[in-house]
Amino acid sequence: MALCRPSLTSGLVCLCLGMTLLKAVPAWARDIIVGTEPEFNTAVTQLTPGDVLILKNGVWNNFEILFEGQGTAAKPILLRPETKGGVIISGQSNLRLAGEYLEVSGLVFKDGFTPTEAVISFRRDKEHLANHSRVTEVVIDSFNNPDRFEADYWIAIYGKHNRFDHNHISGKKNKGVTLAVRLDGAESRDNKHRIDHNYFGPRQPLGSNGGETLRVGTSHHSLTNSATTIDHNFFDRCSGEVEIVSIKSAGNVVRDNVFADSKGTLTLRHGRGNVIERNVFLGNGVDHTGGIRVINQDQVIRHNYMEGLKGYRFGGAFVVMNGVPNSPINRYHQVDNAVIEGNSIIESDHIELAAGSDQERSAVPVNSYFTRNLIAHSSIDGIFGLYDDISGIKFTDNVLIGNLKPPVDNGFTFADSTLARSNNGLLYPVDTTLQNRGVPKDLNPIAKSTTGVSWYEKPDKPVDFGSAEILEVDITAGALFAALSQVSDGGTLKLAPGTHRVSKILPVNKRLLIIADADAVIEFERSTLFEIQEGGGLHLRGVTITGAYAPDYKGNSVIRTAAQGMLSNFEVSIEDTVIRDLTVNKFFNVIIVSKGTMADRIDISGSTFQDISGSVLKLDQETDDFGIYNAEYVDISSSVFERINGPVVDVYRGGTDESTFGPHFKLTNSLISEVGAANNSGASVVLHGVQVADIHNNRFVGSASIRVNHTVAEPKTSIFNNNFKATGAPVIVELNSALPQTALVFDNTFHD
Repeated sequence: MALCRPSLTSGLVCLCLGMTLLKAVPAWARDIIVGTEPEFNTAVTQLTPGDVLILKNGVWNNFEILFEGQGTAAKPILLRPETKGGVIISGQSNLRLAGEYLEVSGLVFKDGFTPTEAVISFRRDKEHLANHSRVTEVVIDSFNNPDRFEADYWIAIYGKHNRFDHNHISGKKNKGVTLAVRLDGAESRDNKHRIDHNYFGPRQPLGSNGGETLRVGTSHHSLTNSATTIDHNFFDRCSGEVEIVSIKSAGNVVRDNVFADSKGTLTLRHGRGNVIERNVFLGNGVDHTGGIRVINQDQVIRHNYMEGLKGYRFGGAFVVMNGVPNSPINRYHQVDNAVIEGNSIIESDHIELAAGSDQERSAVPVNSYFTRNLIAHSSIDGIFGLYDDISGIKFTDNVLIGNLKPPVDNGFTFADSTLARSNNGLLYPVDTTLQNRGVPKDLNPIAKSTTGVSWYEKPDKPVDFGSAEILEVDITAGALFAALSQVSDGGTLKLAPGTHRVSKILPVNKRLLIIADADAVIEFERSTLFEIQEGGGLHLRGVTITGAYAPDYKGNSVIRTAAQGMLSNFEVSIEDTVIRDLTVNKFFNVIIVSKGTMADRIDISGSTFQDISGSVLKLDQETDDFGIYNAEYVDISSSVFERINGPVVDVYRGGTDESTFGPHFKLTNSLISEVGAANNSGASVVLHGVQVADIHNNRFVGSASIRVNHTVAEPKTSIFNNNFKATGAPVIVELNSALPQTALVFDNTFHD
């Protein structure tokens, strides 16, 4: 017979010992280096316990990795690069693990996207899962499907006893949960996974449902145990939607994590018997930053620290929800037997109790305990929001610091104590008699620098407009177009006095400031002047723009976004600028935002808009009624709008989804004259589904009415101290609520 062993260099090495051919498994571990995908595919079929499969450094493009094998606890099978970070996985690529005791480390996924459901999946297919396996020190950086609303996971964990740790996960911009623990079959339940020491970097607001950073389970399997531990992770600006972490299963532990500048909450959405402890939430005054939202039975929330959180309603610092009587599995189960103890809530604006109370959500919290918590605020007294009967919550031994109004008569004491920072960076009362209230002194928040990987830089904030070089632009033909390719991200183009005639659409694919210190006029001869593309943003200051020489094309605009949509949110600012003579056809708009694109901010200040046939801001392209919208914040101040056929702004957010923060709209100290009467809207301002609207200290003259349609949740609309001359009163419509109209309309003046 012949006794053979595999060799990657010479095929089968055989010893002839008769007529029978036997294949022996080597008893020794090997380092196997591969440089191509075919070499990898050959090698992976020959792996034995203890082997190390090494990818040569370089870019591996369009590489779908199936890492499959049977290691042991003592001898796992490893996949790694020659050097950490030395292998870049790009193009349409992914990683699937299947088998036992596998470990992957050191890879970088960037400049591409997965062609399947996940970038990293702990399974080959439904029948072949990974167990007792580990992914560590892996980077996924902006590995996004170019279609913003084409959903995928970045990490999908199946099987049992898997670990995902010390990874760098940042920049997810398309729809889909960043990391999902899947409980599809019995082989993935009661899994005892561990997710720890990861850096979850910035995730921009998606503007729709499906932007969670981490989710454990789904509503379909929420009554079963996952038993996943999530500990010592750093969540940095994770603001995809109202649920940063969504727990939709039972028996999980979320411990010792830090949430920094992250909009939304850690939400116990479904499931029971979860433990949430020793987590730190730092809002730093950022809008919509929240803490913990409690739903369902037997939840334990203890020794968590919350500071500087500004979120409210479902996104408050601490939220206890109402449930739905006899709730279906996908709605809101009643809070029952919740234990809320030893938490510190410091300088955070909203604690919401029995939140979400309405005709459907009428099951108030019962058999629950709120004890030994420390609540302090230096400037606000009414941080408790009470929306229904809270007698089912027993309050004991809680301490209030500041001029706070307790939610009930008993269970709270007032302490006249200052707060001081301890060595762990957290605030504690200087009064030592209060040391058993709030979080313990041994709570040590994990540092961002100790999470993720040490060899890959964590993202900084975007560059500021005007933070790079200044380029002078003269009035010669094509000068402005040429300057766009020369200026760096964050750079400034300074226009010389005179007329700048522009015969090409100006692509904006970086953050760009355009200024004019003296009289400078831009005349453009195309259907649009500026097109904002992926990675772009625009700030205009002191410029005059005329559309008098634009062609008669439907859909003309001064600024538009790329028609195919964009992954990255963008910003537009118009300051001390004049835009006029947009009249060559009936629908000439200043700014139109395409479907599949979203502005983080659009700011207009000190500017004048005259003689415009369309709208100033056309933000109404997401009409599928899925809760999607085109702009998070719109802020208009100290500006003049004269002779505009359409509305100043038309914002549309349809549907009843409650997963988003906005849109937000503000209009102050402005003149609106002869606006909105000559187009189909019949309104000077159109706000449909806007969550926060503030319209005050404006003059409306000879204009159509303001029209506000409330569609979902509990929108905040305030219209006050405005002067309306020959202009109708604001029209407020509650489209999806039987509750009374909630808008605040007061101290306005009306006259002919």
